[in-house]
Amino acid sequence: MALTPQVRKIIDCYENENAGVKGNLVRMLNTGALAGTGKMVILPVDQGFEHGPARSFAVNPAGYDPHYHYQLAIDSGCNAYAAPLGPLQAGADTFAGQIPTILKFNSSNSLASTENQDCDQAITGSIQDALELGCSAVGFTIYPGSDNQFEMMEEVRDMIREAKDVGLASVVWSYARGEGVTKDGETAMDVIAYAAHMACLLGAHIIKVKLPTDHIMQKEAKKVFDENGIDISTQTARVKEVVRSCFNGRRIVVFSGGATKGADAVYDDAVAIRDGGGNGSIIGRNSFQRKRDDALSMLDKIMDIYKA
Repeated sequence: MALTPQVRKIIDCYENENAGVKGNLVRMLNTGALAGTGKMVILPVDQGFEHGPARSFAVNPAGYDPHYHYQLAIDSGCNAYAAPLGPLQAGADTFAGQIPTILKFNSSNSLASTENQDCDQAITGSIQDALELGCSAVGFTIYPGSDNQFEMMEEVRDMIREAKDVGLASVVWSYARGEGVTKDGETAMDVIAYAAHMACLLGAHIIKVKLPTDHIMQKEAKKVFDENGIDISTQTARVKEVVRSCFNGRRIVVFSGGATKGADAVYDDAVAIRDGGGNGSIIGRNSFQRKRDDALSMLDKIMDIYKA
């Protein structure tokens, strides 16, 4: 597939990247129902690590099988499928070459005590694993605000470098969390934009953040937002501010779907992301926790929203 103007505009922003990285970004942007549009919908299934099998899959038991998620990502026309090492290995031969994959490199779990250990994640994959699996990209989570944030940033920066050396793109999940961030602050406008910007500064090719609320956590930031008249009154305006924080739109930024919610709320999110200039969505629980037909119908409508 030739590069459309939309894809060419995105790729031209990655001025220092090698042919391998650019090729893998193009591969993801040219796959699925949104191929060539410059928009992306990615299916992430790392919730087994984060929440455990029953909390993740009991509501839709087909999800216990990694093949289910591969097939859902393919049949729904997603641009890519992201998962930890084990699920990707479980379907590597059956689904080889059928959809770009993203190896999620680090993971946390709900059994860890946050009383004695601030937010952190364990490294659970390697560049060699990603190469053997034929992945297009690797993914990492960082927790700005955590006592472990600096170590995580150093780990991620090293991994981005290693991935780039072999032509793999990098996706950074940037979730502000820890002692330095209030609960409301985790989705505050200033904090989400800051977390997204940090991921860009670390060299991420694709940035994943949560949708921001109109809350501003930092007093210093509130003053700047007010003095400069930065509009955060609507979800669309807040998405626009996150995109601006990602090098004024020079980096791909996608937004997480969050906890399972009604389909109308998911559609409203997609409209706001589209109208705010975001590149798309990473939709996990809101897809695989629905029955297959319902998930396909919902994802199809999301694709239509991004095509509009």
